[in-house]
Amino acid sequence: MAVKKVQTTLEEGHRRRMRRRDIESYAFLLPNLLLFILCSIYPVLWTLKYVFYQYGGIGTAAPKWVGLENLARVFRDEVYWKSVANTFVYGFGKVLIIIPLAFFLALLLNKQTKFNGVAQSVIFLPTIMSSAVMGLVFYLLFNAYNGEINQYLMGLGIIKTPINWLGKDHAMQTLIITAIWGGVGNYMVYFIAGLQQVAKDVQESAKIDGAGPIKTLWFVTIPMMGPILKIILMLAITSAFNDITNVMVLTEGGPNNATMVMSLYAYQYFFPVSASSSVIPQYGYGAAVSVVSAAIAGVITVIYLRLSRKLDEIY
Repeated sequence: MAVKKVQTTLEEGHRRRMRRRDIESYAFLLPNLLLFILCSIYPVLWTLKYVFYQYGGIGTAAPKWVGLENLARVFRDEVYWKSVANTFVYGFGKVLIIIPLAFFLALLLNKQTKFNGVAQSVIFLPTIMSSAVMGLVFYLLFNAYNGEINQYLMGLGIIKTPINWLGKDHAMQTLIITAIWGGVGNYMVYFIAGLQQVAKDVQESAKIDGAGPIKTLWFVTIPMMGPILKIILMLAITSAFNDITNVMVLTEGGPNNATMVMSLYAYQYFFPVSASSSVIPQYGYGAAVSVVSAAIAGVITVIYLRLSRKLDEIY
């Protein structure tokens, strides 16, 4: 009986310790959970609610039920679908350049030397710069009238008259260049981290078997970097489709909606982009635009995940 009583006491003590540990764990998780609900779950539910209402915001008439009219309006909105096309041009244009460039820089600067450390810091520096400041700097550089780029090209005799870099014909290319300059250092660091995880003995074995640098890179290094490469591509795609600051600072979606992207188009219906904006806040329609844009981004994500699985099968 005494042994059984001791065993029962030990079990009760163990249960109390486990219960106390669970309470402590939930106590640590509670602040993050509350912030997640407040900053993520609630805004999503709020957006889904107002998709079905006509509402101009605080200080306007009370929300009016309109059913699916906001969603139907999105599908009739030519400017919105132009912004979708611009988003794809901007997003894939950025990704197709920034990923190979970041990988090339990572290959060059992978070795741990003093010069490489300084070069990595310089290339990474724009990543920690404010997007608004970066956009303003590039606005001054690419200004059509007194921008440094035009002054430099004219000084070299490459062009005779200033180019309107922020005009309809060149604004998208300017945005892509700005995005690449601001983000290539971030992806370069990811690639360097991935390269340093590649087993050196496998690369040496490939060289001993007669594989040259190109074959070693293609058949050994890149396949072994598959997991981190998938993460880098996912980050690049999602950031490109959600980029709004550069567009807002440099072009505000103009001229004539030539650089309008999905995120900025939805944003302007909640908050005026500038004092001269002709768009009237319409929370209901902005919510509908946001939902459709999220659905498009979700489709892109699903397609990417399927393609990444196929890459796993290839390698």
